[in-house]
Amino acid sequence: MGIFGEEWENHAEKLTCGFSCVGDNDLTVLCGDLCWGMSMADSLEDFQFVDRLPGKKLLLKGNHDYWWSTAAKARRFFEEKNISTIDILHNNCFFYEDYAICGTRGWFYEEETGGEHDKKIMLREIGRLETSLKAAGDKKKLVFLHYPPIFGKYECKEILSLLDQYGAEICCYGHIHGKGCRMAFNGWRGAVEYRLVSADHLGFCPQRIL
Repeated sequence: MGIFGEEWENHAEKLTCGFSCVGDNDLTVLCGDLCWGMSMADSLEDFQFVDRLPGKKLLLKGNHDYWWSTAAKARRFFEEKNISTIDILHNNCFFYEDYAICGTRGWFYEEETGGEHDKKIMLREIGRLETSLKAAGDKKKLVFLHYPPIFGKYECKEILSLLDQYGAEICCYGHIHGKGCRMAFNGWRGAVEYRLVSADHLGFCPQRIL
C-alpha cells in the first residue's frame, strides 16, 4: 500500500488500533479494495485479518478487488474457512436497527470521453444500486459506494438522481486516497449527506455513522 503514501506504513496495525472503538454488535461497511489477491484463496489471510476485527462487516466491490466472484461463492468460501463476521453487499441490502444498508461499486463515466464498455458497466452499476434501494422498502436508507458520485467537477447524475429519488440519508464512498482527498466532496447536496470514508482519510479508524 506504500504507493498511496507514507501514511499507509504499518496500516494493518493502525486498523487494528482503530477498530478498538468498534463493539461486537456494531456493523462496519468496508467500501471496496480490501486486498490485492487475484482469487479468494489468495486473499484468505486478508479475510482472516478482517474477520478478527470486532463486530460484523459488510464488503462491497472495489476496482482492485480482483478476487471478487459472486456473493454466493464468497459466502461458501467464508463458511468453509470459518469466517463468520463478513458478508457481501451486492444486489441486495442489509437491515440494521431501523436502517437499510444499500450499495454497489459504482463507476466513473463521462459521456464525452467514456466508451461503450464503460457505459455498459455504468448502466449495470446503476441497476444494481436501484435493486439495493428497492430491497430496502420504506426503511431509512444508508448508501455505500466504492466510487464517488461527486469528485471535483465530476458528477454521476444517474446515481445522484437515484439517491434523491429513494430518499437516501447518507452516501459514503471510498476509492480516493492521498492528495486526491482534497478534491473529495464531503457535505450536503440536497437532502443527502456525502462522506469520503477511505481508510487513510479517516486515520484508519472507522467513522461512526449512527
